Amino acid sequence: MFRKFRTVLAAAAFIVATYAAAAEMSGAHPDTYVVKKGDTLWDISGKFLKKPWLWPEIWQANPQIKNPHLIYPGDVISLAYLDRVAVQPGPRQDAPIGAIPLSDIEPFLKNLRVTDSFEQLPRVVGLEEDRLRSSGGQLVYTVGLEGAQVGQRFAIVRPTLRYTHTRFVSNGRYATYKEDLDFRGKRLGSQTIDWERNWNSAALDTGPQLELLGYELAQVSVGTLTRGVVPGSDASTLVLEGNGHEVRVGDRLIPVEAQPYDLQFFPHVPKVLQPEGKLQIAAVADALTSGGPRDVVAISGGSREGIDNGTVFSIWRQGSHVIDRQHDPEDSRLTETRPNSRTRAGGSDHVLPDEYAGHVMVFRTFEKVSYGLVMEGTKPARVGYALKHPDATY
Repeated sequence: MFRKFRTVLAAAAFIVATYAAAAEMSGAHPDTYVVKKGDTLWDISGKFLKKPWLWPEIWQANPQIKNPHLIYPGDVISLAYLDRVAVQPGPRQDAPIGAIPLSDIEPFLKNLRVTDSFEQLPRVVGLEEDRLRSSGGQLVYTVGLEGAQVGQRFAIVRPTLRYTHTRFVSNGRYATYKEDLDFRGKRLGSQTIDWERNWNSAALDTGPQLELLGYELAQVSVGTLTRGVVPGSDASTLVLEGNGHEVRVGDRLIPVEAQPYDLQFFPHVPKVLQPEGKLQIAAVADALTSGGPRDVVAISGGSREGIDNGTVFSIWRQGSHVIDRQHDPEDSRLTETRPNSRTRAGGSDHVLPDEYAGHVMVFRTFEKVSYGLVMEGTKPARVGYALKHPDATY
């Protein structure tokens, strides 16, 4: 339903204005770099900086650059000096390189959102000629739009996922859990995969401190209100636009927003530190078990945790909790891999170090859930992997 993301942060170049920033240079680098069509800021930063997510700070240290975020293919970036950045303008024939190509992330920016509840939303109660499905140009009948104006546009959405979060009292570890929903928003069960949405999440245990993080709503179509409630009826009438998926009874409605998302993204470190293991990958888009660079993941945290668009995290596989068979060959337990457990259960148990997997940058934030783009990595990023400060080393 939604195509896989082939994006990375966009745009251009940098040099350091202070020796502190210079320390982040990755070593030998050319005196100049010519920006190419298709370049991204993260990619270019990765060539010359140890920490690609620091590029906004470097640009801010160079106020002589009038607009450092408008870099064009053909621009020549000077990397020869540590005390200034020089940009020689190119032909300016192509569009500037943006932070993230909006055409690639549009499905997640426009067609998906996370909300605390959906039952109270206006809903579709009938379709033209009592059809089972309706598409572009056809009428749908709704309730709950009292007071809406004729001509107002509404997004028709459908609940698809339910996110929950659990903290276990016994060992203090966290688990994030995703369940697929049917078209009515009813839970399908932990093992069911919605192949049309094609997210995947591990079936993790629930516990006494279960918290609802939100419901994901997917936009299926857009309709325009053509008639309000008339005598003898209690339903309003909408006509569906030509693009979109089929609408069915039970779908919900929300007003169309002109621009509900950011147009530019500038990476930065988290503003608020969270307890170890609290932030996790909750789901992966377009994959069954794991994701890699340029894939999209859902994160079990949002604005409530101080996360905003551009926040960068490192992704870590939690160290396994293993049994030392050599020390105690009579131990009959099976080998365990218990993430987030930092206490040894016995003398023959060992907790292995966490393993670095990659970096992810948030591009859409809700109160308790965020969407992020995996920027780069050394191994697949899986559901349940923990998120830490981008500079974390263990």
